[in-house]
Amino acid sequence: MTKIIWMTDPHFQNEGLIGDLNPRTRLAAAINHMNTHHSDADFMVLTGDLVGDDIAGDYTRLADYLAQSKIPVYPMVGNNDDRAGFRAHLTLPDEAMDDFVQYSIETSDACFLCLDTHMTGSHAGQFCAARQAWLRDKLSSNTPTYIFMHHPPMALNLPSQDTIKLQEDEAFLDIIRTHGNVRHLFIGHVHRPTCGTITGIPFATLGALSFQAPAPNPAWDWDSFVPAKEAPHYGVLYIENSDVTLQHTQFCNYAHGIETPSRA
Repeated sequence: MTKIIWMTDPHFQNEGLIGDLNPRTRLAAAINHMNTHHSDADFMVLTGDLVGDDIAGDYTRLADYLAQSKIPVYPMVGNNDDRAGFRAHLTLPDEAMDDFVQYSIETSDACFLCLDTHMTGSHAGQFCAARQAWLRDKLSSNTPTYIFMHHPPMALNLPSQDTIKLQEDEAFLDIIRTHGNVRHLFIGHVHRPTCGTITGIPFATLGALSFQAPAPNPAWDWDSFVPAKEAPHYGVLYIENSDVTLQHTQFCNYAHGIETPSRA
C-alpha cells in the first residue's frame, strides 16, 4: 500500500497577509499536523499555487517551511507560480522535464505523474504539445497511473473557476482515455473539495491550505469574491491494488491564522 499526503494552494507569502489570513501560520500548522499524525506516509504532493508576488523571497522562505516535513515533499506549479523561481529554490527529481516542472514518482506497483499546467501570464491552464508527448510516453506501459495536476481538465459547475480551467482539456482527456491505465486524477486550483468521473476516470479536487472559495450559490464573481469562512484541510490518500481512499483531514480551525491587518 502507498500512503500519500496531498496538499494544495498554500499561496505562501514570506510576509504580510492575504486579506486577514496569515498563510505562514496555516502552512506551519499543516506540516506540524502531518508530522504528528502521518509521518508514516511515503511522501507528500503539493499541487501548485505555492507562492505570492515576491518570487525569490516567497520561494526561499517556503523552502525553509517544507524542509520541516518528516517525509519527502514533491512540489508542483500552478498559475501563481514561476518556473525559474521554483527551480532556483525548490528541489525537483533529476528526471524532470528540462523546460517544465513535470515529473514522475515511481513505486513498486504504480506510477504517479506530477504535471505542469502553468501558462505564463494567465490564471487558466495550458498543456502544450511537448507536455502532451511526455504524458503519452509515460502512459505507454500498462502500469497503473495516478495523475496530480493543478488545473482541472473539465468544468466542475463552479462558474467562476470554470473560466480558468485547463485550455487543452479535450486533448488531455483523449490521451488518458486512449491509454486506459490512468486510475485517478487529483486536482488543485479550485479551493473546494469536489469529486466525480470524467470519461469514466475518477477525479477529486481539494480544499486549499490557505483560503477557501465560496460555494457557487449564491452566485459570485472575482470582483465580488470573499473567501468562505471554512477551515482548511489536506488529503490523506491510501492506494492499494488500484483501490483509492481519500480522507479529507482538517488540521486547524478556521480562526487559526486569521489576523487583523495592521493599519498605518
